[in-house]
This record gives sequence, structure tokens and C-alpha cells, in this order.
Amino acid sequence: MRELRAIGLDVDGKHIICESAGDGEDHAEMFRVRIDDRLRGAVRGEGHRVGQNPGDAASSMLRPKDIQARIRAGASVEQVAAAAGVDVARVERFAHPVLLERSRAAELATAAHPVLSDGPAVPTLLEVVTSALVTRGLSSDGTSWDAWRNDDGRWTVQLAWKAGRSDNVAHFWFTPGAHGGTVTAVDDAAMELIDPGFGRPLRPVAAVAELEFEASATPAVVEEEPVQQRAGTRARRSKPEVPGWEDVLLGVRSTGQR
Repeated sequence: MRELRAIGLDVDGKHIICESAGDGEDHAEMFRVRIDDRLRGAVRGEGHRVGQNPGDAASSMLRPKDIQARIRAGASVEQVAAAAGVDVARVERFAHPVLLERSRAAELATAAHPVLSDGPAVPTLLEVVTSALVTRGLSSDGTSWDAWRNDDGRWTVQLAWKAGRSDNVAHFWFTPGAHGGTVTAVDDAAMELIDPGFGRPLRPVAAVAELEFEASATPAVVEEEPVQQRAGTRARRSKPEVPGWEDVLLGVRSTGQR
């Protein structure tokens, strides 16, 4: 391997001029080396050695603390490994305790109480969600829970379930505390699941109105007939009676007196 000596910076400011001496001064050769990030890192001692896999260098730069922070924020082992360009096995070594932490947070959230408009509900989140799914004709056996920590320190809990061929998710904020803590709905799907009025049947207002209309219409026809009959009777009684001819000859008055 030939050794180069740095002579100076090229006029373009992007290359270093190097010189390689041969057997004599007349055989010296000039070289230009481009200044890139790899060269800058090598000068600072951050570059990988010759023969070293570039993935190993990236792996050495991804600290265990960084791996755990990404996993705690919700990333999967595969996502962290792909983003860093390292083997999944390396990420799994440091991600395992954080994954257990996330699983524990999700388990605690299912025992918390959903926050409604009038305060926390008595049933737990798991009980409320199970009841809502059964009301929809779905089974709660296929549900899965997950949790991750936000930048503000709060836990976001995710419920995933399948309805037919569609995949559904709902998100809650979990606040640990006394009596199991509380959970607050984040999206519409979560609000529908904890809504206490979900599935309540509506009153048949239209049917009642129709029955009242028929009942009120029937007496109106029945009561009108007697009124006409009474009116006709009074009209006949108010007309004076004409006396017969024998009454006139005998001198009988229309009142029946002689």
C-alpha cells in the first residue's frame, strides 16, 4: 500500500492535493482526494476500519439507550433495525425489557376507568370495551392491546380488533392513579366504545302518533249522527198541527179544549 502525503487544499476547496513519492523525486505522483463526510469522520476518528462491515459501524453508533428510547416511543424492533441498518438480533437484545414495560402499561390501562362527561365510570376499560363489542355482535377474543410513551410522559394505549375484513383501532390516554387510574378517549373510535348510550333502542314515536290519530278520528264520525237526528226532531215538533174536520165542526180548539 502506497503512502500519500497531504500537500494542501485544491483551488476548488473540495479536494485535498496529495503526493506519493516514488523511487526518486522525479517519479512523484500527485493525487486529489475529495473531501466528503466519510473523510471528515475518519479524521475525527468516527470512520470504520478497512475490512469492517459498514453495518457494524452503524451498529456501534446506535447506542442501547437510543434503541430503547425508540422502542418505548412505539417503534417495533424491525422498524428500528431497518432505520439504523443493523441486524434485528442486536436491537432485540436491548428492546426486550422495554417491550415488557409497554405490555405492562397496556395491561394496567385495561383495569383503569374510562372518563365520561360526568366523571370516571365504575366499570373498567376492559369491561366497557367487551360489552360494546358484544353489543355490535363481535367477539372480544381477537382484540390486542399495545401501549407506548409520548414525549410528554403520558401513555397512549391502543386497542386493535377485526370486524369482518376490516382492521380497526382505538386510542386512549392512560393516567395511572388510585383505584386503577383513568383512561380518556383520544379518537372517535374510542369515544364510541366507551359511550354508555351506545346500542340503546329509540322510542317508537311514529307508531304512537299513528295510533292516537286513529283513535281520535273514530268518535268524530259516531257523534255527528245523533246531532242531526235531534235537530230534525226539534224541527218537526216546532211545526203547528192542523186540526181535523170533525174537530172544527164540534168546536174543538187546536189545544184540545172545547
